Amino acid sequence: MIKAILIFNNSAKPRLVKFFEHYPEEVQQRILRDTYQLVSKRDDNVCNFLEGGSILGDNDCRLIYRHYATLYFIFCVDSSESELGILDLIQVFVETLDKCFENVCELDLIFHADKVHYILQEICFGGMVLETNLNEVVARVDEQSKMEKQEAGISAAPAKAMTALKEMNLPQKIKDIKLPDLNLNLRF
Repeated sequence: MIKAILIFNNSAKPRLVKFFEHYPEEVQQRILRDTYQLVSKRDDNVCNFLEGGSILGDNDCRLIYRHYATLYFIFCVDSSESELGILDLIQVFVETLDKCFENVCELDLIFHADKVHYILQEICFGGMVLETNLNEVVARVDEQSKMEKQEAGISAAPAKAMTALKEMNLPQKIKDIKLPDLNLNLRF
């Protein structure tokens, strides 16, 4: 089971933090600090698997990570997960981010955190892997984006109607109406 997913930049600033078990705030901060210290000290040419010791409070914790450009993608898992499977999952996650953001960078994770969490939720939920097919995940994200745009259009319709009505300047148009002279010979 996946216990946590953490993304840090090279300066130890967390860019995504997702715990699948409840930990108090102080414990979460300690986990973040200890995880970054363990992973960042490792050489780039060593194995991407690391025994996490008691980082998460039990001895059944392994850290599986990848370092891409300025970001560390770290999955904290228990012994039931395959290390190579999680490495592949990290690759799918990064490739999905890359397709959805067209050359993903750290700023995308900061300014589009809701979309990043949605992508992550499509891949794994509650610590269990749901989908590993990159094309399926991208299709679900695209569907979600289309629905959001449709909802934005529907909710914006009343405001657009009011703007169009104001732009018509009805009081002035009424004044500008030229009525023909009505010569009515009325006899009583």
